[in-house]
Amino acid sequence: MFEPIARQSASGAVYDQITTRVLGGDLGPGDALPSERNLAEAFGVSRPAVREAIGKLAQAGLVEVRQGDATSVRDFRRHAGPELLGALLVQGGRPDWSVARSVLEARRLIGVQVARLAASRADDLVAADLRAAVATLAADPDPIAQQQHALAFWEHVVDGTDSIAFRLIFNSLRNAYEPTMTAMATVMVAEVGRTDLYRDLTAAIEANDEDGAERVATTLLDLGTTALTAVIDELQSHDSELER
Repeated sequence: MFEPIARQSASGAVYDQITTRVLGGDLGPGDALPSERNLAEAFGVSRPAVREAIGKLAQAGLVEVRQGDATSVRDFRRHAGPELLGALLVQGGRPDWSVARSVLEARRLIGVQVARLAASRADDLVAADLRAAVATLAADPDPIAQQQHALAFWEHVVDGTDSIAFRLIFNSLRNAYEPTMTAMATVMVAEVGRTDLYRDLTAAIEANDEDGAERVATTLLDLGTTALTAVIDELQSHDSELER
């Protein structure tokens, strides 16, 4: 089931392999992992490296460690956090389209509420940061850089909510999205190229216009959601044809 580790961080590679087995269903909830010694032999790494990986897996909600008992797999759907979205998006070298759709749904729903909350709480400093972010976005024609500038803009919006919960959720969604920016560059132009809407959203937040911020954020995020959904539909259809 496991493969010897050749390069990279030993504990990180152990973590990655076990995570892949858990998310892929090879290891199900309640299954016991081999002993620390057996795992070290199977992976060809030291026991401290295995111990460190197990600690990371437990922290991620993927396994449960009980003193004097075997380490068992947990149901990640009940215990893990959104930081696993990146690993769930691509499994076995293939994208999971249902996960991709769920990320889009979360991005759209959370983004709208974050914009509304920011409009009720944002101060002059946040407004200044938003204006600067829009100016940077408008000045850069590169579609990949535009996505980076758009993420920076939304980071300031999240800061305007003064909510650590929204901040951590944003971090997880951003980390899942960032590896796809190059592939999605031409698609996301539909959203990140609408500098006018970013300006309108900034104005609504600065004016403490909650309804206006919600309305503009919905329009803006729907542009990217529609464009990305169309791509997912096409790619999913292509995959289905190949499987026939």
